[in-house]
Amino acid sequence: MSRAADPLLFGTAGVPDTTPQTSTLAAVKRVRELGLDCLEIEFVRGVRIMPDSAAKIRERAAALGVALSAHAPYYVNLNSPEPGKRMQSQDHLLRSARMAAACGARTVVFHAGYYGADSPEKAMSAIRAELSQVISILRSERNPVRMRIETMGKPSQFGTLDEVLTLCREVEGLAPCLDFSHLHAREGKANTYLDFHRILRKVEKRLGRPALQDIHIHISGIEYGLKGEIKHLNLAESDFRYDEWTAALRDMDVAGLVICESPSRETDAVLLKNLYGAFRLKR
Repeated sequence: MSRAADPLLFGTAGVPDTTPQTSTLAAVKRVRELGLDCLEIEFVRGVRIMPDSAAKIRERAAALGVALSAHAPYYVNLNSPEPGKRMQSQDHLLRSARMAAACGARTVVFHAGYYGADSPEKAMSAIRAELSQVISILRSERNPVRMRIETMGKPSQFGTLDEVLTLCREVEGLAPCLDFSHLHAREGKANTYLDFHRILRKVEKRLGRPALQDIHIHISGIEYGLKGEIKHLNLAESDFRYDEWTAALRDMDVAGLVICESPSRETDAVLLKNLYGAFRLKR
């Protein structure tokens, strides 16, 4: 991590809006100029970084002390009824992990898929099998990137907290990405200090203390309805109690990366970093 005094590193999902050039290479520099510590490279529309660019990103991030992660394409559905789409989904994950490693990113976040017509149990079985194959291939390639399955914000999507934690226990090498905004939007709950604390305690109980010492978090304001997530919002425009969330992270001594996905991503990332720093001084 870039700063030993800060167990949590804060950064943006993708290129900050104030970056002079819309490239990941420029974003790494801009993140550091903003006083932030990490960047999630967005492969969400496809893995399009070239190998020579990846090497430059890796060098710049190392030189500036910016921690990197990546997000796989949105097209992944490991529970598709079509074998071809499941194979394509595996390929999206493999290509993301390979390019993430080339960039020096240490983790790849992904959405696992949808229930479709299946029961949650059947979807769990199918997704477990697909992920086991992906991680087996990456292990055979000695790829050091860690795959992280994200908690999701719609009831139609596979990815409750319990589902994510169960798969992380059952698939060796798999880790969670805790999207607290999604957890809130899925049922319109999980929005108090006690809720946030219970979520973190559940992670610790199911996966052990190390899971809280190498955590990956997504955060933003969020609009939601009866069908869960609608769209991301800036924190100040939402009902998300980010002050209570920040206090829970501090009190649970969480360490790792916090990636802000708000529309004004760098503004909210700086806000959260400063709030977290202030909260730590109060201990």
